[in-house]
Amino acid sequence: MLWTPAGEPSIAARHQPALVLDYAHSRELARPPLLKGTGLDDGALPAEDSLLSATQYLQLLANLARGLDSADTSFMLGQQMLPGHYGAVSHALLQAQHLRQALAILCDFHTSLCPLLQPRLRAAGPLHVLYWTDAFGAPSQRPFLVEMHMTAVTSMCRWLAGEALPWRYCFNRARPRHVEQHEVHLGHGLRFDCQVDAMLIDSAWLDKPWPRGNATAAALALRGAALDAAPAPSLPGVLYDYLLQHIRCAPTLERTAQDFGVSPATLKRHLARHGSHFQAELDLVRAHKAIYLFQAHGYDNEAVADYLGFHDATNFRRSFKRWTGQTPQLLRHALALFGAV
Repeated sequence: MLWTPAGEPSIAARHQPALVLDYAHSRELARPPLLKGTGLDDGALPAEDSLLSATQYLQLLANLARGLDSADTSFMLGQQMLPGHYGAVSHALLQAQHLRQALAILCDFHTSLCPLLQPRLRAAGPLHVLYWTDAFGAPSQRPFLVEMHMTAVTSMCRWLAGEALPWRYCFNRARPRHVEQHEVHLGHGLRFDCQVDAMLIDSAWLDKPWPRGNATAAALALRGAALDAAPAPSLPGVLYDYLLQHIRCAPTLERTAQDFGVSPATLKRHLARHGSHFQAELDLVRAHKAIYLFQAHGYDNEAVADYLGFHDATNFRRSFKRWTGQTPQLLRHALALFGAV
């Protein structure tokens, strides 16, 4: 399996990093501290063919946030992020016929459109859920990245649909002291202290035609995007999908490493470079799958325990509380209330 290490150059500097530089310039932020540790020189724009690693791009964002010290930075960057100017894939987004197609493009081409967080779309009863997982391991920057990416999708959809869509938002973080920026840029459908960073929308909105949509132009752009050399996904992203696919088979480090074509020690080293380890990744996938089964299928503890291979519901409840800090009953109640809003 192929993946892109966090330190390997893979992000075109003229794409997302250039947007950051333009925004910093508009806010008159001094360039030397902005570029510290990024590998970029003090030129006006990055070289046409230069690449940054995820580590360097994250450093650029951290420098920007620190330099501006403003609560709206992540949201303002998000407004400019999508559809973006990233070649054929951005043209495909511009011509998307409806929300379903736009979200499919976003998920299929995430390494080009949003390299730091990976979006995944799931049906959950009458809702569809777009949830975000960390691609390269940046827990300290996670709230900033989530705000930026959720704003990017919200802003893009508002523009392409010609109206604001009724998204609701779940955040895997404590409620901030001040939520004014969240309300200004995302609205009032906010819920904090969730176990997943996700955007929820009624499924009826997925196929409503968009005024800018053009089936022929979108198909041509997608054909061109498929021919472009896109970066490989990150190791956490590839591992997440593998574990999700094999979650009912009790994945082990040894079997996973074998399927990835490396030794267990090598896989452990690669995960350590992303600030993680195998058990943490497995627990994350189990928690997300349990939440999905609660929300989408109305499973009770016994059904989820059986699905995930636990011997009984008691062991599952104990493990779930270790994963999330909450009991399954409390989380199910919270999901039911939010889903009914």
